[in-house]
Amino acid sequence: MNKQLVLTAVIAVAAGLAGGYFLAERPQQSTGEMSAAQPSAERKVLFWRNPMNPAITSPVFTKDEMGMDYLPVYADEGEAKEATGTVKIDPTTVQNIGVRTAEATQQALARKIRALGRVAYDEGRLTRLHPKTEGWIEQLYVEKTGEHVARDAMLLSIYSPQLVSSQQEYLLAVKNHQALKDSPYEDIRQGAAELVQSARERLELLDVPAHQLHELEQNQRIQKSLHIHSPFDGVVINVGARKGQYVTPETELYMLADLSKVWAFVDVYEDELPWVRVGDQAQMTVAGAPGKTFTGKVSYIYPYMEAKTRTARVRLEFDNREQLLKPDMYAEVQVQAARQTHAVVVPSEAVVRSGDRNQVFVQREPGKFEPREVRLGLSSEGMTQILAGVTAGERVVTSSQFLIDSESKLREATAKMLEAQGSTTADEHAGHDLSDLDMEDMRLDTPPAPVKQPKQEAAHDHQH
Repeated sequence: MNKQLVLTAVIAVAAGLAGGYFLAERPQQSTGEMSAAQPSAERKVLFWRNPMNPAITSPVFTKDEMGMDYLPVYADEGEAKEATGTVKIDPTTVQNIGVRTAEATQQALARKIRALGRVAYDEGRLTRLHPKTEGWIEQLYVEKTGEHVARDAMLLSIYSPQLVSSQQEYLLAVKNHQALKDSPYEDIRQGAAELVQSARERLELLDVPAHQLHELEQNQRIQKSLHIHSPFDGVVINVGARKGQYVTPETELYMLADLSKVWAFVDVYEDELPWVRVGDQAQMTVAGAPGKTFTGKVSYIYPYMEAKTRTARVRLEFDNREQLLKPDMYAEVQVQAARQTHAVVVPSEAVVRSGDRNQVFVQREPGKFEPREVRLGLSSEGMTQILAGVTAGERVVTSSQFLIDSESKLREATAKMLEAQGSTTADEHAGHDLSDLDMEDMRLDTPPAPVKQPKQEAAHDHQH
């Protein structure tokens, strides 16, 4: 009887201890593991993240080595909606690695093109004088190159038998018209007048000057020599005949140049050519006129490239009334080129060029940077035009973008690898964050560490 009583008491004590232990452990599980394992039926969990090291993730709920629950990352937190390669960095790390941003702005994009030039004659203001008939030079009134001549100044006189005979015909036509001007027949009067007009036009076509025609009509006396005059104010570039020389229409008597306007030629490199347009303003300085700046404009862009220099020739026009610019002078030219008036531009250092792809990192919000492929336009003075990919007002990263680019490429490569393997958890690594990384050990290109299974879960499986 005593043995049975003792046995009963032992069993009761054991049952009480077991029940107390069960009641003590059950609330802990319900408030810890159960609540973490089933966070909510309304929110979808993408993956679980180690609370001490965000780089360690798990597709299922688990605990770390210290027994702490992994934290859930939900779909409605925006992780799954981010563009591929988007990087998130906490403010401390942003400051430590020196991330700076700048705003994309819309402005006029201009460029100053500097080049060496050469002053030249205005080809439209060059004149080559040739006689219209054969003959001999009677007298040279201007016989030196470089001389300045005024408009209508007499250059030389030439004797030509053809001119003499043409004057004779004209005088005969005039006398004939005077004799027949009172004829009762209209046809005769009209024929005489037409003959005078025809003889006079022949002299004019032979370049007989107006004052010699007037003298011929007034004096009724044939002139032996024909005078040749300068057509404009200019400079004698070449004298092609001398006194007593026999000349023909093929002989160049003089070459004259009007230097009131001159040209300048500059060679523009191929990458600068899209900036230059006809009408652009240009400024020029020459060593022969120190302290003087000449203002002109682009008048023509030649439609071919120079094979040896791989440059395009551009022609400029300058006023030269003071005659300070002389042909064949070397000059320093600056073209004020204006190509785009409403261009979206970013600092050139913001563009990450890799192969045939150009991209920038756009700051979506503080600490979140999205890679954006862009199409580039012109570049000038540290600014680059964005034709597509970025709009005015968005902020782009201008420094440390290569560190961010390394992390972005890692994410993109990981996502593609998981997708190629047919994984349903292609976004498992989207939560990789730089916020808790140590600056001494931070490597933006280090892939996430493999998940370590905690000992508690292994012991739990062993019990089952």
